[in-house]
Amino acid sequence: MTYCVAMRLRAGLLFASDTRTNAGVDHIASFRKMHQFQIPHQREIVVLTAGNLATTQSVISLLNQRLKGDGEHLLNLPSLYDAAVLLGRTVREVIDRDTDPLDRRSNNVDFGANFLLGGQIKGEGPRLFHVYPQGNFIEATEDTPYFQIGESKYGKPIIDRVIDYDTTPLDEAAKCTLVSFDSTIRSNLSVGLPIDMLMLRANQFEMAMKPPHRIGRDDPYFLALRDGWSAGLRRVFDELPNEPWFDA
Repeated sequence: MTYCVAMRLRAGLLFASDTRTNAGVDHIASFRKMHQFQIPHQREIVVLTAGNLATTQSVISLLNQRLKGDGEHLLNLPSLYDAAVLLGRTVREVIDRDTDPLDRRSNNVDFGANFLLGGQIKGEGPRLFHVYPQGNFIEATEDTPYFQIGESKYGKPIIDRVIDYDTTPLDEAAKCTLVSFDSTIRSNLSVGLPIDMLMLRANQFEMAMKPPHRIGRDDPYFLALRDGWSAGLRRVFDELPNEPWFDA
């Protein structure tokens, strides 16, 4: 299991992913789930992965391999929509290759995977897509400005309460996302540190896309955020009125 979040806000794009994979409590490893594709001043594309590790690694390998060919690839397509089509087609190709197309759970193994693809290509605004194991996809909108893949349920409430497409700046989105990760890590052992985070401001192409910031177990900001959030929740909980109908 994993947990990944991507947001498309008026201020720009945010991507975050944990690095834990596991096949049981005694087989835990770390793998990077954030992948970058860029041409300075022209395009910035980020792909987050969740699901079967063999599937996600094969998909990313094919996307990188095809950058060297003459056909369509992530660095020559005219739009992010076309990039999502290509990613979906590659996902279907890998799953069809490795499984019976009529049975995605061959030998009780789920070969499915989900992907978040976002970024900006010069000439169009920032865009964000959720690509499903079947290869189809949906795009983030102003009403639904974020996507989650993996273990999403524990971190969703804080994002729903805080994030607004028009008014949330990227620094507050980052803070909200890390609180979302902390809630998920506390409730599910299959999600864990370190966390990779990347923010891209709208319409500001970098000379070279910066690598994601890695937030480890001893990161002072994350520790302060975790302690402050826990203390704040406890304080607000203590201030809430008790129920009026129970006679102690």
